[in-house]
Amino acid sequence: MNKTLRTRFWILVSLVAISGFSQGMLLPLIAIIFEKDGVSSTLNGLNAAGLYIGILLASPFMEPLLRKHGYKPIIMWGGALVILSLFLFPLWKSVTFWFLLRLAIGIGDHALHFATQTWITAFSPVDKRGRNISLYGLSFGIGFAVGPLMANLVNVSETLPFIFSAFICLVTWVFLFLLKNEIPTGDEEVSTMSFTATMKRFSKAIKYGWIAFLPPLGYGFLESSLNGIFPIYGLRIGLNVEFISLLLTSFAVGGIIFQLPLGMLSDKHGRKFVLHWVLFLGSGAFLLATLLEATTIPLLACLFIGGMLLGSTFSLGISYMTDLMPSSLLPTGNLLCGIAFSVGSLAGPYLGGTFIGLFEGLSFFVIISSVLFLIFLCIFLFSTSVQTYKETTLSK
Repeated sequence: MNKTLRTRFWILVSLVAISGFSQGMLLPLIAIIFEKDGVSSTLNGLNAAGLYIGILLASPFMEPLLRKHGYKPIIMWGGALVILSLFLFPLWKSVTFWFLLRLAIGIGDHALHFATQTWITAFSPVDKRGRNISLYGLSFGIGFAVGPLMANLVNVSETLPFIFSAFICLVTWVFLFLLKNEIPTGDEEVSTMSFTATMKRFSKAIKYGWIAFLPPLGYGFLESSLNGIFPIYGLRIGLNVEFISLLLTSFAVGGIIFQLPLGMLSDKHGRKFVLHWVLFLGSGAFLLATLLEATTIPLLACLFIGGMLLGSTFSLGISYMTDLMPSSLLPTGNLLCGIAFSVGSLAGPYLGGTFIGLFEGLSFFVIISSVLFLIFLCIFLFSTSVQTYKETTLSK
């Protein structure tokens, strides 16, 4: 890449890292604040779902807006919405008000991530595309790993984490003014497609690659329930805030360290093979955590191993989708992976909060292990039929 493209790449990657930081901070931070205020675990989980409802509401409109206005305006609009929402959190502590702010952050984050990911893919040379997307994923993962540590600032002031995160986002967002806008290339049908046409493309893409959307869905469930509900469960079983933050960070760090090796392994042995093993062993790691949650180092090891195995589930799902999807539907497939992640993320806090409210005698890790194992079974049982459908359809 030339100097201009390198500058653009690192500005976008930095923005994604800061976005990951704010997301990683918000989930455990608000869960801890509400738990200390006596908010029920179910309501706490529903509030956390606001972020993912925002993503789902915005998803059908993202591709047409991007093709009409270009990358930069969508990123700037999304980033501005996130920054404004973060600054507004200290204004009024209310379950309803904070839900609306999380809804706005979900819309803004989705606009930012969809546009940056598509832009990086578009301008990256073919021989550097895999590397650049890996760096994109790593930057978000690093930011998300550091974010939970900021929840400790709640012991100093409840408003400090929000203001600090908003300020960091603002500083990074300003650099977007250095970039020149570009509009994605594509056929006229996609550039002007209506909402109805978008839904038809979604339906077609689901027929080709529905099974590849399950790993992102599972990762969304895992990430949101772990960051949004586990802090509540941890406080109830006697863990302190500092150790909870360390556990969440250890999971994220495990995913960061092994993301690239697992991606390379999937290139060599196939996405389906790697997904089988990481989901099966990852489910086992969380099942083992149910027996070790009363100990510190073993529980930390289980979360790290879980992150090591499952931290790449989203990117492996995208790669698997690419293997299954016709090239004309790849943008739609990419968007559907994001929607699947959002559905899982939406379900995670609600089901996790309901679980710890109804089954006080069971470990929180049981529900995570069960969901991961069900996804493993689906891929194991149905991956061959999905591949057969693609081969049969494309041969006609």
